[in-house]
Amino acid sequence: MPIVVGLINNMPDSALEATEAQFATLLGAASGSTSVRLRCATLPTLPRKEAAEAIIAARYWPLGDLLESHPDALIVTGTEPQRPSLEDEPYWQRLATVIDYAAERTISTVFSCLAAHAAVQHLDGIRRQRLPAKRFGVFEHVIHGGHPLLQGIGRVLHTPHSRWNDLPRGKLETAGYRVLSDASMSGVDAFIREGSSLLVMFQGHPEYESRTLLKEYQRDVSRFASGEYPQYPEMPANYFDAESCEMLERFERMLKARACDDPLAAFPFVSLASSIKNTWSAQAVSIYKNWLDYIAGRKANGGATIGPSFGQHSVAGLG
Repeated sequence: MPIVVGLINNMPDSALEATEAQFATLLGAASGSTSVRLRCATLPTLPRKEAAEAIIAARYWPLGDLLESHPDALIVTGTEPQRPSLEDEPYWQRLATVIDYAAERTISTVFSCLAAHAAVQHLDGIRRQRLPAKRFGVFEHVIHGGHPLLQGIGRVLHTPHSRWNDLPRGKLETAGYRVLSDASMSGVDAFIREGSSLLVMFQGHPEYESRTLLKEYQRDVSRFASGEYPQYPEMPANYFDAESCEMLERFERMLKARACDDPLAAFPFVSLASSIKNTWSAQAVSIYKNWLDYIAGRKANGGATIGPSFGQHSVAGLG
């Protein structure tokens, strides 16, 4: 019997399809001989434009229908915050309902970045803290404790991060969370909450494809060029090689000197993309393989009931 994973994709319109594709690709690579069905939904209270609404209407489940179908597991993504406090976001109550459902009625749920921040705040009152600068790049993390989720990873875990907020490790551990990986430069990376459901939290983004950080950096540069950002954004750490860094420094000087009529067109995206070395995706596949193995084992022992199979969204690469 297949594993049913519900992807609650809350990313902004510009990243909606890319995020769906990233997780579909990752689960497809991790599933091996295990049959996995991916069902997509989104929080209905998120503001959407017409094009995104059309995509959601065409192939996403209504959130209530997805949860009533009793998926074995969930993956919940964050979105770009609009308010200083998460509880002031228009989607907060719906997201809190999803968090409660995940903790009580799934075998396991993955919470990504902002969704992880929301989960620990809702479940244990731990509030994220604003960072002085954006934590942006690919970081090397130390693995702690030999948890089966990180089996086969090696001694160092590489993970992309892109966030303005952080969770204090001491408060997480006091509340009973187990930190699986961290680094001095990036803080806590992966951590878990064990109960009737295994809640897996990532402050980073192991699902990112090679060019995702590049696209985010290009977006941030465009926001500076338009006047939306007052300061020029810092390059993602440990991501570009020396030649690419020099290329970007030249571009920054040109842009600040107003010697560029069309910054978006002049940005050297193609040259930069060709030089990126992906150090994290193979490890991400191993993590999600271990996650799927855990779900399959619990499912074989009666850990969850699969819902009706009508209308599930078929994603290339998944059974």
